[in-house]
Amino acid sequence: MLIRLIFLLISLPFFAQTEYPKDYFKAPLDIKLHLSGSFGELRSNHFHTGLDFKTNQKEGLNVYAAADGYVSRIKISSYGYGKAIYVTHPNGFTTVYGHLQQGSGKIQDFIINSHYKEKAFEIELFLKPDELVVKQGEVIALSGNTGGSGGPHLHFEIRDTKSEKPINPLLFGFDALIKDTKFPVVSTLMAYPIGENAVVNTSQEPLAINYTKQADGTYMADKVLVNGAVGFGINAYDMFDFNYNKNGTYQVQSFLNGKQSFNYEFNTFAFDESRYINALLDYTRFKKTGVRIQRLFMNNPYPLSIIKSDKNSGIIVVKPNITNTYRIEVRDFNNNKVVINIPIQYSPVAAETPSKVVKTPYLLKANNDNMYKKDNMSVFVEEGTFYEDFYLNFDVKEDTLTFHDGSVAVHKNFKVSIDNSKLTEEQKKKTFIASLDGKSKRYNYTKFKDSTFTAYTKNMGKFFLIQDTVAPKVKAITISEGKWLNTQKSIDFSISDDLSGIASYNGYINGNWILFDYDYKKARITYNFDGQFLQDGRNEFKLEVIDNVGNSTIFETHFFRSTK
Repeated sequence: MLIRLIFLLISLPFFAQTEYPKDYFKAPLDIKLHLSGSFGELRSNHFHTGLDFKTNQKEGLNVYAAADGYVSRIKISSYGYGKAIYVTHPNGFTTVYGHLQQGSGKIQDFIINSHYKEKAFEIELFLKPDELVVKQGEVIALSGNTGGSGGPHLHFEIRDTKSEKPINPLLFGFDALIKDTKFPVVSTLMAYPIGENAVVNTSQEPLAINYTKQADGTYMADKVLVNGAVGFGINAYDMFDFNYNKNGTYQVQSFLNGKQSFNYEFNTFAFDESRYINALLDYTRFKKTGVRIQRLFMNNPYPLSIIKSDKNSGIIVVKPNITNTYRIEVRDFNNNKVVINIPIQYSPVAAETPSKVVKTPYLLKANNDNMYKKDNMSVFVEEGTFYEDFYLNFDVKEDTLTFHDGSVAVHKNFKVSIDNSKLTEEQKKKTFIASLDGKSKRYNYTKFKDSTFTAYTKNMGKFFLIQDTVAPKVKAITISEGKWLNTQKSIDFSISDDLSGIASYNGYINGNWILFDYDYKKARITYNFDGQFLQDGRNEFKLEVIDNVGNSTIFETHFFRSTK
């Protein structure tokens, strides 16, 4: 009895939910908060790590420090969060503000000076506590649409400062600022036969299950007849009041005969486990249809901390003469909940729809190292690169290596090697391992030693060696030779490269490096006149753009501008 009591006391902190301050952080915008993205929402290769606040479809809104603190990090990137500011607070948390148009006041001055000091657009700065101190409610930036943003909005995060784990901002009281009386929606319920001989409703292929709403507001699914084992999956979303966006759900739970089978909720997780979203999803179906089915079971258990499951990892083994009841509950943060009950019964009926799995000579074991080699090409796969075992399509024909296709999720890089002893040293410098992205050729960062080219990639499909001898394209948009630019606020260029892609670009006025912002979505760079390095009258301009194998294009001209 004493041992059991000690176990319970030790276990209490593990099961208890952490308490977070509810009124410490203020809203980072001074408009009514509406979400275009929720915490944990299912995104491409990752879970969303914050809240996306709408900015009335425009840029330039004031962004405020959510609490007292200091700017601890600034990262300016063409991708991801774009222009982002991190503020560390004395209570052990850090707030993040992403997709910004620019910083504000002293912060923007610090950013501009850092760009010119490093002579680079993409920079990452780590600051000391006394360098840029901010107060709650101080304007630290203007909202924007930079980086991987699909439209103007503010990405807002709260992280544990020590662990750097993102935490759901709704746990800090932001739920009180965002009205939500709407119930989650489950749009699809899927059943998965698990095991080579498993049959569900006479099918060895995954299939949709119908369900109907009952008088008490819950849903009842059609009976599921199983020979062997079965798992379930759902496509679900949540909506907030005054909002038409389909956001992610907060919690999904499943129960088998009243006992919890599979559960996950989005309170916090680590960045390095976020790619396991591809293991949670029916990835093959997602790639074919664009529909994200969240699987409530694990064929091959993976270490995603948000998941709690029973000893069978959510898989249901159905036996004769035993009727099972399976229940799925989908809940949002405000406890609006939808319930689906699924009756499961054993049936010995044979399959009418056989499995579509094509068995090849290559069965890739996810928990083993794997090496595949033919002719002058090879692929090395380290254990843990894939989530589950699968039959692999591998072949080499006509100088092209086929390594399956994009229908299988990849967790980490695998190694592709191609040998070619016929190339000269100069040709090698312009050669890389390309893969097909639809009909387009995708660049993979490639190294060569002697006659062997090597690339590490997560892109499955067809691989081959290709040479890029064509320089990048540069097109002037708002400048022409000899033009007076007194009224212009900026100079714009479009830059592109058809094969290896842009590696770097640098602009100069009168021999001095100048700051160009890069918007990859528009393939455009912009220099905003800031008064630096300009001469009254004639000014010399130069732009150099280099691709990933060293081909370069230099654009030179001159313009006139009055500095008086």
